[in-house]
Amino acid sequence: MKTAITIAGSDSSGGAGIQADIKTMITNGVYAMSAITALTAQNTTGVTSILNATPEFLGQELDSIFTDIYPDAVKIGMVSDKELIKVIAAKLRQYEAKNIVVDPVMVATSGAKLISDDAADTLKEELFPLASVLTPNIPEAEELIGRKITSAEEMIDAAKEISEKYHCAVLCKGGDIT
Repeated sequence: MKTAITIAGSDSSGGAGIQADIKTMITNGVYAMSAITALTAQNTTGVTSILNATPEFLGQELDSIFTDIYPDAVKIGMVSDKELIKVIAAKLRQYEAKNIVVDPVMVATSGAKLISDDAADTLKEELFPLASVLTPNIPEAEELIGRKITSAEEMIDAAKEISEKYHCAVLCKGGDIT
C-alpha cells in the first residue's frame, strides 16, 4: 500500500485541511498520515480562529512519521507561519522526501489573504523549490504571476509561467472561468 503524509491545518468542520486530505487519500487506497500545522475554528462560512503549532512540535511530528512509516508522497496545505514553513522545508530536505505537492494556501477563493506577506515569501523561497507539483487556486495564481486571470487560456498561461519559475508541474484550479 502506498503511503502519504498531509502537512496542513486541521479544519474543525471537516471540509478542508487535514480532514479533507485524509478522506481523499483513503478513498484512493493510500495509507494516510498527518502533521498538523494549526488548529482552526471554522465552518462552511469562514475561519473564526487559528492556533498554530509550535515549530518544535511540528518538527517532532515530522520526525515521528519519517523515521517510522516513510511516506511515498507529501502533500502540504495551510502553513501560515514562516517559522513552520522553515521547519517543514528543513525536514523534507533532511529526509530526502519525494513526490511533494504544495497547495499554496495563500488566498481564499473569496479573495481573502490567509497568510502574511513574509510567510508567503518564505513559502515561495523554501517550499516551492522542493515541490513536484504546485496546486494554486485562481486567486493564488494571480498573486504568483501579478495579474488577473479571466479566462481558461489565461489559467493555462499562468500555470506555464509558474511552472517555468519554480521548475515543477502546476495545476491551476477553481473558478467559474470559461
